Amino acid sequence: MSDVSASRKCSRCRRALPTESFASNRAMRDGLQAYCRECSAEYYRQRQEARGRSVRVKVPVPRGHKRCPRCGEVKPHDQWERNRSAYDGWSSYCRPCRAERNRISYFQRKYGLSPVELDELIAAQQGVCCICLTAPAEHVDHCHETGRVRGVLCFSCNAALGQLKDRPDAVRRAAAYLEGNAWKPTLVAPGVYQLPS
Repeated sequence: MSDVSASRKCSRCRRALPTESFASNRAMRDGLQAYCRECSAEYYRQRQEARGRSVRVKVPVPRGHKRCPRCGEVKPHDQWERNRSAYDGWSSYCRPCRAERNRISYFQRKYGLSPVELDELIAAQQGVCCICLTAPAEHVDHCHETGRVRGVLCFSCNAALGQLKDRPDAVRRAAAYLEGNAWKPTLVAPGVYQLPS
């Protein structure tokens, strides 16, 4: 009698399986689904494919590891960030994939640039900074008033423009200073200086 109550027949594959092979369903009289877990998964996959969606294939993952949905690799937990709100306590993507997703999202959100557009911009500059023409182009430069992207600079040139507050007159004076055309304001009255023209 115990053998009969501990098994159930699947409505789809018609196999007699133990009750552990069925998911719970409170709407059913015996509290179990009509299909076994395997048939339920196959039925779900067929329904999703009929709608034009794909279903991720389950990959066995050893204990202490997690599979990244982006790169598809199974990696140990030390290659994941902690996330308290996730069901397993780990972020959805491994560290390299998460960093790449954040980078793409940042450029799209801040500058409206897709990865392809950013690569095209760097390629148009032959991969070097527009100002010094020696260092690799790594930092997007933009107008702080309009938000328009001007180019991709090296860290030093981008920082220099920021220090000069994106003022062309200050940049011209800095260039004149470096070329030896040193100019100094003339004291006209106490506390009043006249700038050279």
